[in-house]
Amino acid sequence: MNGLTSKQAQGLLQEHGPNRLQKSTQTALALQFLAYFRNPLVLILLAASALSALTGDRSGALIIGVIVVMSVTLDFVQAHRAGAAADKLALQVAVMASALRDGVPMEVPVFDLVPGDVVLLSAGSLVPADSTLLEAHDFFVNQAQLTGEPFPIEKKAATAKPQPKAQDATWDLDASDRIFLGSSVVSGSATALIGRTGSATAIGQIAVDLNRTAPPTAFEQGTRQFGMLIMRLTLLMVLFTLLVNVALHRPLLESFLFAVALAVGLTPELLPMVVSVTLTKGALRMAALQVIVKRPSAIQDMGAMDVLCTDKTGTLTEARIKLEKHTDAMGQPSERVLQLAYLNSFFESGLKSPLDDAILQHTEQDVTGWTKVDEVPFDFERRRVSVLLQLAAGHGQTQPQVQPQRQLIVKGAPEDILKLCTHYESTDGRELPLDSAARAQIDAVFNQLGEEGFRVLGVAWRATAADLQHAVVSDESALVFAGFAAFLDPPKASAGLALQAMAASGVAVKIVTGDNERVTRHVCEQLGVPIVGLLTGTEIATMNDDALRARVESVNLFCRVNPSQKNRIILALKARGHVVGYLGDGINDAPSLHTADVGISVKDAVDVAQQAAAMILLEHDLMVLHAGILEGRRTFGNVMKYIMMATSSNFGNMFSMAAATVFLPFLPMLPLQILLNNLMYDVSEIALPLDDVDSEDLAAPKRWSMAFIRNFMLTIGPISSLFDFLTFYLLIRLIDADEALFHTGWFVESIATQVLVIFVIRTRRNPLRSHPNRWLVLTSLGVVVAAMALPFTPLAPLLGFVPLPPAYFGLLTVLLVLYLLMVEGAKQWFYRWLLPRSQTH
Repeated sequence: MNGLTSKQAQGLLQEHGPNRLQKSTQTALALQFLAYFRNPLVLILLAASALSALTGDRSGALIIGVIVVMSVTLDFVQAHRAGAAADKLALQVAVMASALRDGVPMEVPVFDLVPGDVVLLSAGSLVPADSTLLEAHDFFVNQAQLTGEPFPIEKKAATAKPQPKAQDATWDLDASDRIFLGSSVVSGSATALIGRTGSATAIGQIAVDLNRTAPPTAFEQGTRQFGMLIMRLTLLMVLFTLLVNVALHRPLLESFLFAVALAVGLTPELLPMVVSVTLTKGALRMAALQVIVKRPSAIQDMGAMDVLCTDKTGTLTEARIKLEKHTDAMGQPSERVLQLAYLNSFFESGLKSPLDDAILQHTEQDVTGWTKVDEVPFDFERRRVSVLLQLAAGHGQTQPQVQPQRQLIVKGAPEDILKLCTHYESTDGRELPLDSAARAQIDAVFNQLGEEGFRVLGVAWRATAADLQHAVVSDESALVFAGFAAFLDPPKASAGLALQAMAASGVAVKIVTGDNERVTRHVCEQLGVPIVGLLTGTEIATMNDDALRARVESVNLFCRVNPSQKNRIILALKARGHVVGYLGDGINDAPSLHTADVGISVKDAVDVAQQAAAMILLEHDLMVLHAGILEGRRTFGNVMKYIMMATSSNFGNMFSMAAATVFLPFLPMLPLQILLNNLMYDVSEIALPLDDVDSEDLAAPKRWSMAFIRNFMLTIGPISSLFDFLTFYLLIRLIDADEALFHTGWFVESIATQVLVIFVIRTRRNPLRSHPNRWLVLTSLGVVVAAMALPFTPLAPLLGFVPLPPAYFGLLTVLLVLYLLMVEGAKQWFYRWLLPRSQTH
């Protein structure tokens, strides 16, 4: 079958829609924009604007409406641009499938597959849709996502030619010729005809998504908690203000508008945009560092990560594995072992490992006369692969009975292979019983190879019945141990420096590998990595979860572990309060990638691993990952700057405004002036995601802390209120301001203090020693200048402003200098004394 033509595929895509479990939620830009008006405060403001118009205040209603629309538009534009950038990055790591289009194989995004497409599958692939097998060779799939059955199931080609119109709901999960979306290919290869896509698939019908939504991250939980804190404070302050104004018999509509405007001023409505834009900017910077971010919130998790679990091969080593030795059981060079290993790797149909590639470099080996009968594919529990081979009569032997006609050749982890053996081949080719003395000698050879830094495979075989047609796991018994294949993978020159950089940045690296401890120790010694503790898979198997949690903290080397044990290690570390990253690229790494706070894979990883990961490294290098960690901390730092602003000067100003209603004979600021104040403040913060972050803020993992936010607010907020009340006194006593002049003077002071304090709050250093981004400087100073100039423009009467006397600007300058100096002093006291004592950050 040649598959579909491009034209046919396009037509079917229009008919059936994208191959997604849920329908695309793309809506028109206009509808997306209108969705931003669903904010309750925005709706209240628009309703209040309408009431103002009905009562005759049309200019006020118009100005309020314009300010609300501008604020919503600002949020929408920034969020839309961030979303578009994130979507563009996601396309770089979209899972692809090999499909026949126009008669030739081509890489097609999984979302674009349609019923009737013919796809080519191999070990490590995700099954892209419900399909019928046309051809299959030793094809095993894991469909635990659908059935809960953890063991691979063999699937075989259909006996009758299937039709591509099979969008029905009667497919049997147990059918041997059917494969389903949500399954992954463990071994073998196949050609399949897609019958059902998207929500029509079996997994779509039961509403189970392979990309199930992960539980909220610490960052997402923190923003939610912060939002609830602000909401409670806002509600209390608004009710207080409204009750005071009603008690003083002020106009009800004006009091209501003031209370609503005060709520808008208190609400950090720009926070979602700042978070979205900051994370997206971080994702773009990380893309330049060769790290593609699939889930933007993972950037913050990367910054909070304090433990990285990683495999050894390809990360700490060059992944340029070479077969250095092939010895018999007693450690003597053996061509026989090389031949058996080559036959196993040559006929194995599953995903070829780097060790297989190294063996297959020995092309001088002759496979003439050998044919494959069957295979027991590799899995990560058995840690071995077996092939059942037939040797044609008269090939490869000088005496007809010396070598059996049909053999099961087994290759895998030496510890597991030896457990299955009852005999071994001596140096002179005899089969001898594997007694305790022989086993001790073989173990000594194995240990010596490990001490020398070799990665070792055991090779064994046994004769089988001449009519055996189907090999199963139970056939892997009573084997004859042939010897060892020893491989060398030199450490990466950059790995040692990267590990030192990680440690200096507060990230503990734990090596989690299926390799044995001797080889891994040797690599660590070459890289200068001290081994502070070691656990093997055998030891972990005897531990319950509580015991494992007690040990993981003091162990940095886990050897001979299987996938489920890797997952247990990560869960144990998370239970100890760590933010855990996991770096992996194989089928066996997928569960751990999903469990970790930050799943990290590489561009050439198998589909399953890429799908489970939150980040994809375009270079398999720990230095690239270290740069990504620093970028995560930089991103988190800029988000925190906005939150610290919202909970200090901005909150202090709104508190002052609420308190002033008690003793002032008029409202301290008109509702539309509060809204304008809020809009100008938001504009000043647009460039915050671009700001630089001090090196000391990148030196250690950063986590969300509500206690830190609360204590910072209680330290800095009162200073803002103190200077607001001082401004009130100066306006009333020294300048003898009437209502309009009071509104104008306080509006200018409020903007200036709220905006300029960013230059103090943005750094723990002396502000003169930490240089902000130039765009932040321009937007901030531009907003302050615009606020000072506004009372002298033609817009002033519409906004309720009057020109300010020159003397006021002199007083304002003195106030601003004193305010910023006092905030700087309080900030230094907070970081030096209060923060260490509270131990909250």
